[in-house]
Amino acid sequence: MRTSYYVRAGAFLIAVAIPALASAADEKPAFAVKTRSIEATVIIADDLRTFPGLFEDLLPEGRREVAKWQRTADTDRKNTPDNFKDGRRYTFDRSYTQRSATGRYVSVLRSDYFEMGGAHPNSTVNTILWDAEAKKRVSIRPLFTETADGGPTLSRMVKNIRAALAVVKRKNDVPVDNPDTDEALGAVEPKLLGIGAVALAPSTDTAKSSGLIFYYPPYAVGSYVEGAYQAFIPWTLFKDDLSPAGVALFSGERPKGDEDKD
Repeated sequence: MRTSYYVRAGAFLIAVAIPALASAADEKPAFAVKTRSIEATVIIADDLRTFPGLFEDLLPEGRREVAKWQRTADTDRKNTPDNFKDGRRYTFDRSYTQRSATGRYVSVLRSDYFEMGGAHPNSTVNTILWDAEAKKRVSIRPLFTETADGGPTLSRMVKNIRAALAVVKRKNDVPVDNPDTDEALGAVEPKLLGIGAVALAPSTDTAKSSGLIFYYPPYAVGSYVEGAYQAFIPWTLFKDDLSPAGVALFSGERPKGDEDKD
């Protein structure tokens, strides 16, 4: 069987920092704050409320993040009041959107946008893997036979990710000599906490996943002007590393057009 990579660099737009924020723009905020220092919102997509316990898990996290930014804004306003003249204030927006629902797992994109009066806004993205049966957050570790830091599984995964990222960088006229030694791509490390934010990709097979999608916000694997990157790694590239639980979860191919949701 022929396998392939799909990687795309997302252009960074000031108005819409991350696609997930755009898709959630019409959602009513689950929580919002507006003070003289900051305007902040937390949006949780409606379809995430259908999974028992998930909304109740996400909302407190979002509120805590807003509180952290509010403390920062209040402190900065006290120390640098000129930066807050004429009604200026910090902006922070967090959105939680569903990337996929695969068997017992729900992949959630957590996208943050923040404006602190600098040269440009900034954004970041992370993921949450929710076990709908156990009603808790989990990692991809049980899907593989071995996931030690620097071990063979994650080392092979990192090699595939770096190679894929190199392809799109070159298409964008960003020079990459050797993906394995490139300084920017070196940020992708063979560690569960260093390999990148990961989500399960949908599949043409019902209740299955076609592979893993890795998300890298601006600055993560390149300069700010390069924008954000996403890397899709088909399950066929890591099938030999799967545990019985992983073998049961992965099959099929990525649906046509699914990459447009990244």
